[in-house]
Amino acid sequence: MEQRRISGKGHWYHETQSSRSDAAVLPLVPEAAYLENRFLLDLELSTEQHASEAAWLSVALKGATCLLPENSPVTRLHTLSCYDRLSTALTVAQVYGVQRLCNHYAARLAPQPGPDSSRESNRRLTQITQYARQLASQPTLIDDNSRQQLDEVALSVNDIVTFNQLIGFIGFQARVIAVFQALQGLPVRWLPGLDTQQDASANLFLDGDKSWQPDLPPVEQRYANTQQLDVLNLSQSQSVLNPIGWLLAHDAEPLSVLSQLIRLLLPPDGEIGDDLVLVNLLTARINGSVSCFSHATAHWHAENGLPEAIRNGERALQAWSHNHPRERAIIQAVRVLTRAPGSFSAAQLQPLFEQGFSNDDALRLLVISGLYGWLNRLKIGLGNAS
Repeated sequence: MEQRRISGKGHWYHETQSSRSDAAVLPLVPEAAYLENRFLLDLELSTEQHASEAAWLSVALKGATCLLPENSPVTRLHTLSCYDRLSTALTVAQVYGVQRLCNHYAARLAPQPGPDSSRESNRRLTQITQYARQLASQPTLIDDNSRQQLDEVALSVNDIVTFNQLIGFIGFQARVIAVFQALQGLPVRWLPGLDTQQDASANLFLDGDKSWQPDLPPVEQRYANTQQLDVLNLSQSQSVLNPIGWLLAHDAEPLSVLSQLIRLLLPPDGEIGDDLVLVNLLTARINGSVSCFSHATAHWHAENGLPEAIRNGERALQAWSHNHPRERAIIQAVRVLTRAPGSFSAAQLQPLFEQGFSNDDALRLLVISGLYGWLNRLKIGLGNAS
């Protein structure tokens, strides 16, 4: 079948194959490329929010800078161009349907010189786009074969680590913006053709707890540079990063950002309350990260029936939560934010407020659910549970 070749990268739903055109392609909202804050995308926060959330928001902004720089020189070990990164960011933004993200990344992508129209370039871009869309929308579709296909289109181990970090980061950014917008009561803009993420199959969770194993070679300590060792010294004390840190160290800057966000947003392991463990269990169950689910289960110290109810699926969880209104409010909010951040609105916050959550409490809880979703995708994208 003849391939469709149009210059469509100025729109939200861009083609993975495009030909060069002399005519300039303008994005839908060209001014969105020039926002001052490239994490919050110039979303206005209250004075109180700026003060209380400044530390981790500053780190998140560094993540946007290191993963989506203005210039990204291509080398033998780092082949992801600015076009590759921005087209990936736009693909993930499209999946989540947060309009502010779609506008921004479409506007930044439009002036970028695209790849040539050779068969190899088209295959590479198609594979990158497919992987990004699958990991964002249905993570359990990613497997050993998916990683092999990235290798076949000449992505290095460094590239694959950066690529997975980028996809996870954009998912985190989408959910943070969705929560801030909901707290401000901004209207949800429904986008046509967007599907809600389906929960992972319960069959994945029937064999009990599992640990995570990398499917790519981690950095060897004897070859690690000073920056990698410094970041690892910080991250290895964090249990959620302990099994994956040496692999993520292939790209030290995003690992540093992730480690700092974990330190600023999550309490130490022994101090994590049941609310956050519940959030961890929910995101891992929806996204299909069996190893993350197992890690969370080990930290659950309340009623024994909850992890099993989550493991067994939505009907069992509804029955369990019937007599647990606080947990039910958390479940309802986290489900919508995890499955469809573009649909998250003030309506999902109201049950939390009715259960005594303050604005700050609800914000932190839901931001952390986005952080857990990032970790889920790293575990699924870069290894296997066994």
